Amino acid sequence: MSVSPAAQTPAADAAATLREATFVRLRVHTSGAAVAAAGVIGRALRTRNIPFRIRATNAPDTAANDDVVAVVGLSDADADLEIDPRDAVAVVRELDVAPDPVVALAGLHAAGVSPAEDSELAGAATDAGIESRPGVAVPTDDLADGLAHSTLVHAPFSADKEHTQAALADLSLPAELDADAHQRVASLVAIDATTGEAISRAATAVERVLHPDAAPSGPFATVGGFADVLDAAVRETPGVAVALALGHDVRDAALEAWREHAQSTHDALREATTGRYESLYALSCDLSSPGRLATVARLARDFRSPEPTVLAVGVGAAALVSTGSAGLDEQLAAAATELADASATGTAEEATMTFDSDVESKAVVTAVREVRR
Repeated sequence: MSVSPAAQTPAADAAATLREATFVRLRVHTSGAAVAAAGVIGRALRTRNIPFRIRATNAPDTAANDDVVAVVGLSDADADLEIDPRDAVAVVRELDVAPDPVVALAGLHAAGVSPAEDSELAGAATDAGIESRPGVAVPTDDLADGLAHSTLVHAPFSADKEHTQAALADLSLPAELDADAHQRVASLVAIDATTGEAISRAATAVERVLHPDAAPSGPFATVGGFADVLDAAVRETPGVAVALALGHDVRDAALEAWREHAQSTHDALREATTGRYESLYALSCDLSSPGRLATVARLARDFRSPEPTVLAVGVGAAALVSTGSAGLDEQLAAAATELADASATGTAEEATMTFDSDVESKAVVTAVREVRR
């Protein structure tokens, strides 16, 4: 096909193209929101017996002439469809398929979107047993494990299960948690995440891990916990994240990736060397994974950075995030032209860059600052 889409393809148009496809290639941004959206769409294609493949990568794919190429959460002028992750539910409804409510809600949670106005999705969630309760949005029934490895929050207990266990022990929680016990856990997290080194934005950011939707029919304890696992796993083991979003039994592998991702990113944030510039907060650490650096940058933005935009620089890689849509992909692409063997990709809200491992972090910070002037 030779379609050159605009910024995002409307849901009805995307569905019309998918409905007539003989094979669909979905290329997905390495984020929880995008991989969940691909899972919602992939399940609908499977229901309609339309063959497809999903790859969570920023690298272009090779496609046959009659394939439909769709990107989710990415921009690609050569793709037939550009789908906003937040539109996945609308796309599959246009295909006359009911979206899986747990995966759909996890994707919206990862995207930071409230589904409150979608009465149809709310009804399906209720039918699936999903209900809001006090407490925290973690994927496991083990609260110490869930809180220590959550990447929805950064607090003194993060990446330290023993610290978390001790803090929970001080609450004298009953064996079976009731509403009051859940509320006490939530209060502990809210206080720990918004005091000490925390910035004012932390008071808003911590809300993502509070007041969870319990998901008894899902693969994880809460919708927010599911979203957290998807976001971490797609940055560690993309194939596992895709399989999880499609409903395959990869729970243990996904949780292992989630724990590893959380441990490395929280530790890196604590140990990073920092620098503050006009509207930019820069961190330097030893990580070489763009996905891990993106999480470090996001956690710093939400819980530690006094500036709205955060640059996390590692060894041969960097990530840039901000409090709003700020053309970050274009900024890093421009900065890449000033560095050896550098290339950048991502979205306006989150972008990553790779470069020669011999390039010093100071040079990366200088290049990014120059394009932001």
